[in-house]
Amino acid sequence: MSAQIPEVRSTDELREKWMKPEVITGSEILLRSLLLEGVDCVFGYPGGAVLYIYDAMYGFEDFKHVLTRHEQGAIHAADGYARASGKVGVCIATSGPGATNLVTGIATAFMDSVPLVVITGNVVSSLIGTDAFQEADITGITMPITKHSYLVRDVEDLPRIIHEAFHIANTGRKGPVLIDIPKDISAAQTLFVPQTGPVTMRGYNPKVLPNKIQLDKLTQAITEAERPFILAGGGVVYSGGHEALYEFVRKTEIPITTTLLGLGGFPSGHELWTGMPGMHGTYTSNLAIQQSDLLICIGARFDDRVTGKLDGFAPHAKIVHIDIDPAEIGKNVPTDIPIVGDVKAVLELLNQDVKRTNRADAWRAQIQQWKNEKPYSYKDSDTVLKPQWVVELLDETTKGGAIVTTDVGQHQMWAAQYYKFNQPRSWVTSGGLGTMGFGFPSAIGAQMANPDRLVISINGDGGMQMCSQELAICAINNIPVKIVIINNQVLGMVRQWQELIYDNRYSHIDLAGSPDFVKLAEAYGVKGLRATNKEEARRAWQEALDTPGPVVVEFVVSKEENVYPMVTQGSTIDQMLMGDE
Repeated sequence: MSAQIPEVRSTDELREKWMKPEVITGSEILLRSLLLEGVDCVFGYPGGAVLYIYDAMYGFEDFKHVLTRHEQGAIHAADGYARASGKVGVCIATSGPGATNLVTGIATAFMDSVPLVVITGNVVSSLIGTDAFQEADITGITMPITKHSYLVRDVEDLPRIIHEAFHIANTGRKGPVLIDIPKDISAAQTLFVPQTGPVTMRGYNPKVLPNKIQLDKLTQAITEAERPFILAGGGVVYSGGHEALYEFVRKTEIPITTTLLGLGGFPSGHELWTGMPGMHGTYTSNLAIQQSDLLICIGARFDDRVTGKLDGFAPHAKIVHIDIDPAEIGKNVPTDIPIVGDVKAVLELLNQDVKRTNRADAWRAQIQQWKNEKPYSYKDSDTVLKPQWVVELLDETTKGGAIVTTDVGQHQMWAAQYYKFNQPRSWVTSGGLGTMGFGFPSAIGAQMANPDRLVISINGDGGMQMCSQELAICAINNIPVKIVIINNQVLGMVRQWQELIYDNRYSHIDLAGSPDFVKLAEAYGVKGLRATNKEEARRAWQEALDTPGPVVVEFVVSKEENVYPMVTQGSTIDQMLMGDE
């Protein structure tokens, strides 16, 4: 059985076929317009308000749709598709509960700057505002968590709106755009006039190229710095600026840390890379930030999980912030050299002038000493399966070459710490919102976008139960995701906080009543395997890798294991609990 992953058709080929102006319905306009935008896969779930749209899909062989088992599964899959491909992810849901089931996924994408076009149905235009059956003001509900939204009032506007939506979603600081289509608009007919040219929108003109004066200030600051340090985030990946960043580091030889969403934006095997910073970051990265005299933040937003106590963050450093969103600069951390622009464009211009910082030789030696003294570590066991060891097994057997998605919790941090990423768009995780249930469906989208790559979904036993119904999609379409469940029978990160901060008062965290995940997988027609020790783990994981289709592998691990280092709230990031004290 071969994987039923949509074949990507040439956009030019589709344009020639579907560009012809003719009188068609709004639903047909929608489908054709999506094809003209280069969309090769849409995730969705039908309902009354979108039935004309789904009727238009009937027999439409060029249009590829994946029926998920929950709307939240659809939007997380679209999100994973976007993160792993760099293209815009697309999902469709009906009005009312269908639309509101997308809200968590929209917020997830918004927080992490992921380009999505979210299409919802609505009641007929004449009933809007009457509390009609399955009516919800989804544009109003999602206004704080979308980059832009449209309520389509005239079918003639639909081609322009769709074209604009893709432009907005995938330019500037990327993010989700909502298109709400009343049922009568999807049924109405008009002359289809395709929209494929450049988009010009009054009031929307993202700044790509930076101010030259600010670049010169940064270049001068680098030459003067004795302890420079780079903090690189997801903006490096989203802009395609990873090669320019590598060149920047090669030329300057400035040590670098990458945030949770920046993992893969710089090769983890490089001698100047210090690991992840922040709450569960490395000893080296956190000390380097705190002792630096020049902190160059590139495409990151100074999230509280990175900064810790703000008034004690990087106390000796001149702060440089490079970001395409001017609203982020100075929002959390006062900035000395603000540079607004696309990360890739900024770095390419900087690379024309920057040189090795010769005054930082002692600093580079200090960084290396910290790395040698206190790398990530844990107490291994021959009798109990440790979650860190499981992630190391995944890394060792795949040589860091897989696309890894995660859910949220302890397993997410262990994956970030112990899997080594050397290329961008290989790491898919919910950063800003921390959405449980995200990991597995996002892996489906990542696999659809990359049919020839190994995709591993690492989940906790809690998050896996939030979207486990999407196993049906993997079985039906033979989507070969390898689904790892780190099962510690508890809400692990909550348990860790209750142990360390709430004096061992464990409240409502026991997941001992969870299903048998092997039987659950088999119930959906997916192979299920379980491991409780290292020998079983190696054997089960190799069997999963050797199986051409989807596989669930449950690793039963220690319940008491904690993620270290850890910076507790209210502490500066150099005040770390190391776990060996």
